[in-house]
Amino acid sequence: MQPCYGYRDVFEVIRQMPTGVRVVLLFGFVILAGIGLTLPLIISQAVEAPVSPLGLLWMLLLAYLIFTLTLILQRKQAAWMLSLGLASLSVPLALVLYFWASLPGLLIGIALAVVLFLSLRGERARGWFNEP
Repeated sequence: MQPCYGYRDVFEVIRQMPTGVRVVLLFGFVILAGIGLTLPLIISQAVEAPVSPLGLLWMLLLAYLIFTLTLILQRKQAAWMLSLGLASLSVPLALVLYFWASLPGLLIGIALAVVLFLSLRGERARGWFNEP
């Protein structure tokens, strides 16, 4: 049985990745984990009504996240705009945090949004997405 060398290639890509892209990638994986944790709620609602607005929203968000994270790891040029869209998901998150934790939650959400957008502004982060 031959060893799998594909994992080394993925870890090498992640090692070479600029910090700004890593921040956005980490944010995407955290949102993906949050969707995974709330998936039992969506599935239980699907038993009662096969098509629900919340279920559609979660499935669209799940598809967007998986597609965006895949393109970021592949360094595709299309991932640049999709990563900006992924960073823009921090704006509604700031509003949700405001309703959960009032002003401190809002400040944390705004700080997260600023960090995400500033991390993608760098020339190294923009140059990462160079594959056609």
